[in-house]
This record gives sequence, structure tokens and C-alpha cells, in this order.
Amino acid sequence: MGGSHFLGRAVAVEALRRGWSVTVFNRGKTGRNPEGVHAIQGDRTNRKDLEHLAGVGPWDAIIDTSGMSADVVDLATQALAEAASRYVYVSTVSVYAGWPLLPLTEDLPTLAEADPVSGMPDDVNVSYGVDKADAEKSAQTNLGRKLTILRPGVILGPEEYVGRLPWWLNRIERGGRVLAPGNPAQTIAPVDARDVATFACGRVEAGRGAEVFNLTAPKNHATMGSFLRACIEVIGAEATLEWVDEDWLLDQGVKQWTELPLWRTYPGTWTVSGVRAQEAGLRCRPLSETVADTWAWLSSGETAVENERAAHIGLSEEKEATLLTAWDAR
Repeated sequence: MGGSHFLGRAVAVEALRRGWSVTVFNRGKTGRNPEGVHAIQGDRTNRKDLEHLAGVGPWDAIIDTSGMSADVVDLATQALAEAASRYVYVSTVSVYAGWPLLPLTEDLPTLAEADPVSGMPDDVNVSYGVDKADAEKSAQTNLGRKLTILRPGVILGPEEYVGRLPWWLNRIERGGRVLAPGNPAQTIAPVDARDVATFACGRVEAGRGAEVFNLTAPKNHATMGSFLRACIEVIGAEATLEWVDEDWLLDQGVKQWTELPLWRTYPGTWTVSGVRAQEAGLRCRPLSETVADTWAWLSSGETAVENERAAHIGLSEEKEATLLTAWDAR
């Protein structure tokens, strides 16, 4: 479900690499389908299109990377419940009632089961988590033990459309003093879309059902400092990192998570346990490799599909300069 860009495309490419016969279902309006797939054009919000898709089956598995809302996932999982032996739904760590404030495992309640924990900040998009949690619940109701749920954290890599890593790469390419937020030793745990794809296909081959996995990189996999240094190294930029106290940044009104991507002060942001997935075979490539491959993709002239979230990513050049001047004068 999807298959033409970023994670969906990575899944299709990985499935082809394994020698699978791959069908992709999308509207044919964004991205491009990998060579070698059988493409069925349709709208997953249209029941007739889904019924047509079900009639083309059955399949050994469906991997759903594009189910963004509860009603859409409910419609698809009802229509396709008898068309596949397995169904892998890609959700998000945002479903947890405690994210991003608390350390989390798969056994803790989601927003379909509990209200957000006390003290949830206003800048956390709880409605997104609620929608995905309700989508999981619908899928569980319609699919039962056929269902595997994957809950990745931040996904990076070539074709990333939110624009977090591309923004940092483009900023560092300009060179000069780069405003770096907080502590360079702060651990971060993003995952590469290709590693998510490999794990998703691996769970299909494992042949098990009724599974839930958080997909996050291992503890101490990377830090904010190692990430930004990797960006400088892969570009060969004449850039220096100016590490700025995060409390000071908050006092200046800098928006964490968006204006300075991957920076967030809430303690649960990067403490979602991925141990269960790692024990089941999740392997996370070095973040420096993700950085290098994303830079190669950007340098090739490729562009990501349009996404409204990308418009909110990154500091303007003028705001960064103003902040650095104020930081120097403090």
C-alpha cells in the first residue's frame, strides 16, 4: 500500500531484492514506482478501488506504509482482510500516551487506551498520535492475528519528505557558524527507511502474527554531535558548530523539533525501547551512512514529494544569524 516514495518505495525495493512478486497500490500521482513491480492505480479512500484490489489477490502479505488515519485504515483492513495471509501496518511511536515524556516499551498504553500523560506540552501533536492509535485498533479488530504493527520513531534516509535531514545538510553546505542545539552528547535514535523496510519484509518471512515492535536505533547508536559532524564530513563543508544552551534557545522562542530538527528537550523523545525489534532482527546502519546516502540523493538533483510538514522545518538564515549574535552578546 503505497510504494512510490520514501518508506513505501524502500519496502518495494527490498521485497524485489528478495525475489518476491510485488504489487504496489497507489494513486500514481506522487513519486515513482520501482522497476519490476506490478502497479495497480487506485485510491485507498475509495471502497470500490479497494474491492478491485482485493479481487486481484490473494497475497501472502500486505505491507501498509500509507495508512495515515483511522477511517482510512479501517476501510482498507476491512476490504483486504480476506485477501492476504499477513498484514504489516506501519504506525508510529506517537501512538503512546506517554510519548515524548516517558521511556516507553511496547507494553505501555496507547492513546486509544488512555489519555495523554499529565503535563503533555502544547507543542506535541497529540491528535496525530490519537489517529494512528485508533488506526491500529481498527486494524487489530479487522485482522486479528494476521496483523503485525511496526512503530518507528523518526525515519530518515534518501527521499525523506518531512525534510529534517535535508534541512541540516543544506544548512551545513552553506558553511560558516552553524547553530547547534543543546548538548552534543545527547543521544538520538532515528532509523533509516531502508532498515525499516528490511525489518518489515523480515517479519513477513518469519510467518508470525499478532506482533508489535518499536523500531528505534540501539542505545548510544548516535548523538546529536556525531550526527552533525557526519553532515560536515560528508559534504566537506567549511562549517563550525556553535553549541547553544537549550534553555536559552527556548527562552528565545526557538521551536524545538521543527526549527532545529531532531532537537527536543522532552526526556522520552529518544528513549523508546527498540530492544524487542533488535532481538527479532532489526539492524540499524550507522547514521553516518544514512547521512552520506541522503546527501548523494540530494546532490543528484532528486527532490522529495511535497508534504505540508516540510514547510515548518528549519530556521531561517536571518533568525539563525540573529540568535548567534544574541548568544555572543549574552
